Amino acid sequence: MARNRKEKDPKIKLKKPDRSGPDPSQETLLQLADQRGLLNIPQAIGKDKAEPAEDEEPLIGRLSESIFWSISLTMLHFTMDVLVARQFAVEMEWDNLMTRSAQAFPVFLFLIYSLHPHPSPPVLLPRLPSQIQHILHQSFFFIGSISAGSYLIHITNTYDYYAVMKQAPPMGCLWIWAVIELDLVWACGSLLCCIAFLKLGNYNFL
Repeated sequence: MARNRKEKDPKIKLKKPDRSGPDPSQETLLQLADQRGLLNIPQAIGKDKAEPAEDEEPLIGRLSESIFWSISLTMLHFTMDVLVARQFAVEMEWDNLMTRSAQAFPVFLFLIYSLHPHPSPPVLLPRLPSQIQHILHQSFFFIGSISAGSYLIHITNTYDYYAVMKQAPPMGCLWIWAVIELDLVWACGSLLCCIAFLKLGNYNFL
């Protein structure tokens, strides 16, 4: 037969939880972590990440970045060369297309290495302040984008097909690169100038 056992009185008194809020006399976990320095954030994290510290080395060097950009522009040059040849219904000479793209690669590499901004000191103007360098960079590519775009519009409307096939791919690549290098406001301004040149000169895209 089952025996009835007396239940012992619990050692912990049962009561409702205190919902009045934390006791100000007792330290919280945040206060304990702050006392041990676990919440101290380095000052470098609060700075603008777009401006790397002077002692911080860039993740990729100027030459490596220039090679990456040059390869991309060379592929764009090859694509535009093929499209121009297709437009004029010219027989595709792949050896010549690849040769012209290979010749354009070192030119792109030199230009990008010299003119593309990088955290390391610039090649042409290493002693100028960064703010002045940015203004000069934007001004140079603003003028370059307008010149390249206007010239591309001019040759495609006035020159014969052979001259267009030779000059349109490199000039188009330079135009695209110049626009990419610009800030949004400068890029939109350069495109508006090219559109104005197109309208005032009675040119067309066809």
